[in-house]
Amino acid sequence: MDMDRERNEERDMDGEGQSGALDWQGYLEVAQSLAREAGDYLRRHLDDRHLIRFKGEIDIVTEADQAAEEMIVGAIRSRCPGHDILAEESPATSHGSPFRWIIDPLDGTTNYSHGYPVFCVSIALEYKGVCVLGIVYNPMLAEMFTAVKGQGAFLNGKEIAVSRTAKMSRCLLATGFPYDIRHSSDNNLNYFEVMAMNAQAIRRAGSAALDLAYVAAGRFDGFWELKLKPWDMAAGCLLVREAGGRVSDIHGAEFTLDAPHVAASNGLIHDRMLTILGGAARSGQ
Repeated sequence: MDMDRERNEERDMDGEGQSGALDWQGYLEVAQSLAREAGDYLRRHLDDRHLIRFKGEIDIVTEADQAAEEMIVGAIRSRCPGHDILAEESPATSHGSPFRWIIDPLDGTTNYSHGYPVFCVSIALEYKGVCVLGIVYNPMLAEMFTAVKGQGAFLNGKEIAVSRTAKMSRCLLATGFPYDIRHSSDNNLNYFEVMAMNAQAIRRAGSAALDLAYVAAGRFDGFWELKLKPWDMAAGCLLVREAGGRVSDIHGAEFTLDAPHVAASNGLIHDRMLTILGGAARSGQ
C-alpha cells in the first residue's frame, strides 16, 4: 500500500475524502500477505531445535516468535508508516494514529517449541478503537481465516458461519489455562470442571486465536478463557462476530480487548454458557 493511497484512505475515513468510506481491501491484502509469509516461515522451521527464553515459569518465547514478529512489524512500519502497533514480543507504539495493528506472530508457542503442529499467526487492525479487520492463518493446514467488519467471515475465500447447535450436551467447546495456573486460584480449573459435566466434550489445543477461528467456522460451538491479551483474541473475536456468533466477557458484560476473560459462541448456547460459568464462580468450585 503506497503512501498516497493511505493518505487518501485516512481522509476518506475521516469524512474528508470524496468516497466517505474506506475500502479495507488494501489493508486486508497486506495482512494476508504478512500472515502467510510469517506462517510459512514458522512451518518450515517447526522441526528445528529452538532457542527458548522463559518470560515466566511456563510462559516462553522462541527465536521463531521474534523472527515472525520482525517480519510482520517491519513490513507494517514500511508500508503503513505512522500506524501504531501492539505486538506480543515488542514494546507498543503510541504515535496518536487512529490505526493500530494488533499482532500475535505465533499463537501456540508452547506447542511450537515441542514440535506440536497446532499454532497460528494472528493479525488485527483497529481504527479509532474499533477492530475492523482480522486474520488468523494456520500454516500447517494452509487455512486463512479473514474478516472485515460488516462484511462477513471467510476461510480461504469461502464464507463461513457459526454452528447451529443449541443443546449444550451436544456441544464441542474449547478453552485454555492461564500461565499462572500453578499459583493463582483464578486458573479456570473450576470452570473446566463444570463445563465438562455439561458439554459433549472440551478441547484444549493451546491456541486461543485458532480456537476462536474454529468457533467462527462452526468447528467449535463455544469457547471461553481467562487472562488473555489483546493479541490473543482481537482477530478471532471479530471472526466470531462476523460469522454470526456472539462474544462477551464471561460475566456477560460487553466484550472489550481490555476484558481478559472472554466467552465466544454460536450465540444459541451463549446464555447457557454464562449461566454455567457464573454458577461455578459463585459456588467457588
